[in-house]
Amino acid sequence: MSAMELWDAYDSGERRTGQTLVRGEPIPQGRYHMVCEALVRHTDGEYLLMHRVLTKAAYPGYFEATAGGSALCGEDALTCMRRELMEETGIVGVTLTLVAKSHDEQERAIFYSYLALTDVDKAAITLQQGETDGYRWLSEADFIAHIHSDRVIDRQKARYADYFRRIGYLE
Repeated sequence: MSAMELWDAYDSGERRTGQTLVRGEPIPQGRYHMVCEALVRHTDGEYLLMHRVLTKAAYPGYFEATAGGSALCGEDALTCMRRELMEETGIVGVTLTLVAKSHDEQERAIFYSYLALTDVDKAAITLQQGETDGYRWLSEADFIAHIHSDRVIDRQKARYADYFRRIGYLE
């Protein structure tokens, strides 16, 4: 059995409330947890996609364009993002740029969406048991085609939409 995951509670103004949330338990009205995600881009211009295991409740078998997860108690956004990238991909030593921030009322979450720039050995990506079972790198053109396909995770695309428009990937 895994340990209980604890999160800091935030108000709608993105301030810690001093309350603690427990993963899997209902989040009270007016409270949110922090979620950090990163779109991983190699210095050669290719993007990393992680293949979600078929047992995932949401989007099983999809190639996910981001790595990320919920911030644990006491973590700030950058600490969370670096931990999640290491856990889910094995990538460390990235340059992180915040490209979007959004509130998701359905998930009761504040999303911090980053671009992670790396020069990692592309063959050295590690998989997180129970989360991912494969990966692939896409050229910029193939990545643009991916975000226009029906195989993209719509909610992730929506969180990055303004960024994708700014860089010319979406109209």
